[in-house]
Amino acid sequence: MSFFGLLQDIPAAFVVASLILGLMVGSFLNVVIHRLPKMLEIGWQQQCAELRGEEPAPTSPYNLMVPGSACPHCNHAISAWENIPVVSYLLLRGKCKGCGTAISPRYPIIETISGLLCAYAAWRFGFGMTAAGALLLIWALLALTAIDFDTQLLPDDITLPLLWVGLLLNLFGTFTDMNSAVLGAMIGYLALWSVYWLFKLITGKEGMGYGDFKLLAALGAWMGWQMLPLIIMLSSLVGAVVGITLIVVLKHGRNIPIPFGPYLAGGGLIALFWGQTLTQGYLKLLAVP
Repeated sequence: MSFFGLLQDIPAAFVVASLILGLMVGSFLNVVIHRLPKMLEIGWQQQCAELRGEEPAPTSPYNLMVPGSACPHCNHAISAWENIPVVSYLLLRGKCKGCGTAISPRYPIIETISGLLCAYAAWRFGFGMTAAGALLLIWALLALTAIDFDTQLLPDDITLPLLWVGLLLNLFGTFTDMNSAVLGAMIGYLALWSVYWLFKLITGKEGMGYGDFKLLAALGAWMGWQMLPLIIMLSSLVGAVVGITLIVVLKHGRNIPIPFGPYLAGGGLIALFWGQTLTQGYLKLLAVP
């Protein structure tokens, strides 16, 4: 029996394999989260220099592969055994082997979340294209969530490919039909675009970034326009609760912007797994006897 045949015939094996894959990809996502904003900044600086007619300053190669991972404090090179998802963090007791500086717990947290979500997606959808698409969506949303928390940016390098991959998958009806996917992308973008401009006309301020429009468009392309009200409702609810908590409990300034992308991502994941159930339950509550 081939490896893929084993995964297809034994659901438990597929769940375990997805868990391990999720942990491994979660480790790579930590690299993406840390390096992609810096890569974009370097690119912007080079473009600005070219527009000014200047020669871009020479820089060392910096991408998702080069240079190798190292401690930012002592530059200790991270060996393979120190880079095992979650396990290495526990063995090292959350400290750098070279200098003993504490390692951020966010690294194993993201790895764990990635692994658990991937395992659940494997159990929820079973072996096939739907599960594979769900894993891609999970990884993209995790990376976007952490990057938005750190920088209040939702990079086009992730949101735009995510939109096109969603449309591509739905050519085959993976999550919804193609008409719903195209309408979802259009309505998702225009919905938040309209809110943005209405808020700006009323207050003179920008209430959200263009990345939010693109992310909702991508979620619409994956799950269809029918899921957009649920995604917006869930993300707004979670965002309001978290925002009020930050203001009341942590004395977070009212004028300090709060990224909306993580809440859109959370609403998208909820819709991915339980959207149909929630929508049907909501419609039943509204049904007139």
